[in-house]
Amino acid sequence: NNGQSTPVRSDIHAFFQWHRANELPVYAGLLQRWQNLAVQDLTGAQVCAEFDVIRQRIDRAADASMQPMARLALQLDAAQLEHLKSRQAKSNVEFEDDFLQASADARIEKRFDRALGRGEMLYGSLNAAQKELVRNNIKASPFDPQRTQAERLRRQADLLQTVKQAQAAPDSAAERVRGHIARISQSPTPGYKAYADELVRQGCAQFAQLHNTTTPEQRANAVRVLKGYEDDLRVLSAQR
Repeated sequence: NNGQSTPVRSDIHAFFQWHRANELPVYAGLLQRWQNLAVQDLTGAQVCAEFDVIRQRIDRAADASMQPMARLALQLDAAQLEHLKSRQAKSNVEFEDDFLQASADARIEKRFDRALGRGEMLYGSLNAAQKELVRNNIKASPFDPQRTQAERLRRQADLLQTVKQAQAAPDSAAERVRGHIARISQSPTPGYKAYADELVRQGCAQFAQLHNTTTPEQRANAVRVLKGYEDDLRVLSAQR
């Protein structure tokens, strides 16, 4: 509403200013490093090391957004929380349509299409053998849509509960939000962290496997793409 929008816009603006000044230059440096890695063969461990760096930057951004999110949580009314629930329900239907309702073969094809799109965004067109590698890796993935959906539902309920707890004890709002973020980073559900870690490990290994099949031309394309992103971020980081 009108009373909420002005402070929220101010918080968003302040976050972007901080992000441009502190994070985008780091991202640009990572993209520059990845251009050097793109022309080399890679191991899964190398890919996961880079992924860990990304997660650390995401944690920094989440920490910087904690206070603004806490302030917003205290202002949400019942109608807005109902709207949030409806958005969550819509996303759940979409997830179910993509990963739970269709046949196993159809689900694999949908995931293949997405993975192919990501791969070709980086490398350009993949050849038949590379496409088959991507498809086989998807089939071998430990991804469990039912387990993933259960975690999504847990996080959604956790968010709503966090808002209610923050509103019941406003002095604890920031700590409530911090706890919610921590439970996204590391689920309290028994066994879920091991499952998530294995997904990442397999994903890193599969990315390295695909990368190591790429031609010099495909790697050159990857360097151009990464350089384009780097240039974009350096332009954005200069905006104050």
